[in-house]
Formats: sequence, structure tokens, C-alpha cells
Amino acid sequence: MKSIRVSAAIIHHENMIYATKRGKGTYKGYWEFPGGKREEGESGEEAAVREIKEELGATIEIERFVCTVEYQYPEFFLTMDCYLASVKEGHLTLSEHSDAKWLSFSELDSLDWLPADLEVVEELKKLKP
Repeated sequence: MKSIRVSAAIIHHENMIYATKRGKGTYKGYWEFPGGKREEGESGEEAAVREIKEELGATIEIERFVCTVEYQYPEFFLTMDCYLASVKEGHLTLSEHSDAKWLSFSELDSLDWLPADLEVVEELKKLKP
């Protein structure tokens, strides 16, 4: 069974959380926190910053580590390190995702999240301001 290690950014602004909708692949149509695979020798924070620049065209600032989620999908085992972040420079522009939304904490349960990202949603509820 293949194992994948990814980093995800929980981008926030004024008590709102940014979610993206997958535009392709097996899990097309599900919502997630943006990010992607870590490259060889890359830290979790570096991967999150790089992936957001590549996928959304903005530079983020990592504020702190939130959690690590381990989840067994049918095709692979996922380890996802999640970081709270804010936009430092630029604007979030979709290039790989089909949609995006800013959500209040009370709206987090309103989306059809990927299973691993559901665990992150539960962690975020504990952080609710």
C-alpha cells in the first residue's frame, strides 16, 4: 500500500476559514484544505508555502502547527500535517480547484469534506474563537 505525506494550509482571515473544492481526480467535488505532497528534504511548513504558491498564486505565512491526520484511503495511506496560515502577499486565485469558499466556524459542517479533512474540521472546532 502506497503512503503519501502531504502538508495542508488552513488559511484564515477575520475568523473565516478558506476551503477549496477538488476539480479533478478520484475525489473530484469534495472539499479540502489546500496543499499537497511534500518533496524530498522539505519541511511540512515549506511544503505548505510552496503548494499554496503553486496552486493558489499567493504567499502564505505559517502561524502554527494544528494537527497531523493519518487516514487510510482505499488507494493509499495519507499522513497530512496541517498548519494555520494567513495570506502574506498576493491573492488566492484558483488554478487546480473548481471552487473555493470562505467559511465561518459555524459553517464548517456545511461542506462535503474529504474524509481526512473532516478530522481537521473537528480540530478547528476546538480552536473556535
